[in-house]
Amino acid sequence: MPGENLNDLAAFLVVAKEQNFTRAAKRLGVSQSALSQTVRSLEAQLGLRLLNRTTRRVVPTEAGEHLLASVGPQIEDIKYQLMVLSELRDKPAGTIRLTATEYAAESILWPAVERLVTGYPDIKVEILIDYGLTDIVRDRFDAGVRPGGTIAKDMVAVRIAPDMRMAVAGSPEYFSHRSIPSTPQELIEHICINLRLSGHGGLYAWEFEKEGKEVNVHVEGQLVFNTGNLILKAALAGRGLAYLPEGQLESYIASGKLVRVLNEWCEPFSGYHLYYPSQRQPTPAFALLVDALRYSNPKKS
Repeated sequence: MPGENLNDLAAFLVVAKEQNFTRAAKRLGVSQSALSQTVRSLEAQLGLRLLNRTTRRVVPTEAGEHLLASVGPQIEDIKYQLMVLSELRDKPAGTIRLTATEYAAESILWPAVERLVTGYPDIKVEILIDYGLTDIVRDRFDAGVRPGGTIAKDMVAVRIAPDMRMAVAGSPEYFSHRSIPSTPQELIEHICINLRLSGHGGLYAWEFEKEGKEVNVHVEGQLVFNTGNLILKAALAGRGLAYLPEGQLESYIASGKLVRVLNEWCEPFSGYHLYYPSQRQPTPAFALLVDALRYSNPKKS
């Protein structure tokens, strides 16, 4: 239909059913004169009279009856489908795909995801562990988790954790016949457990900083893993030094199962952030996850 306007059609249907402009205008929340003009505009677009008007009532013409019978059910179906969409907004659903390191997934993502899926059974969450710099757009992830300083500027970044530190530690057994390193450079004389970055294939260089001086060390050892949990197990077994997030090691250090070294060379850095493309419109389900993860600094009022 030339100049088709669903709002004009919907207005006509109300008038045709009520057979009265005053009652129809009240239902639609518009003035009687505005409603009359809307119907006249629709009649002009169609080149047909749709309503016969008298001082007491309004009756559809033959053309009006045809439009009421043919288009009316379709308009009602559109209204119903819009209502369904509204309910989906109020009852979030869908699948959210996330990528993160093992420690970030276990310590930060999982507690929030567990609460989310408990409260919203129609939401599904998929978490893939990856230590590489994943391209979340190419690999069709909704979001990823990285330290704040490593996120591209074209991404939205939401802080989900406080600042963090890395830690170097080995077992008392390991240090029973080896000296304690006092500088990062001395690590080349030690057996270290390496992390291989997926996607890039290279070994992760251990990063240190002290009083503004940055040092990266490519360590050597018998073992290479692509998971932090195996690095931790190997360190506990005395197979070498581990370089992992402080939070992953602190309970073992406190209990004496691991000995921390180079503490003064591990300065705090920007903690984990959830990041996602700025051009992407977040779904209701994803918005709920972001709210569940958003970090609020308890030191701030």
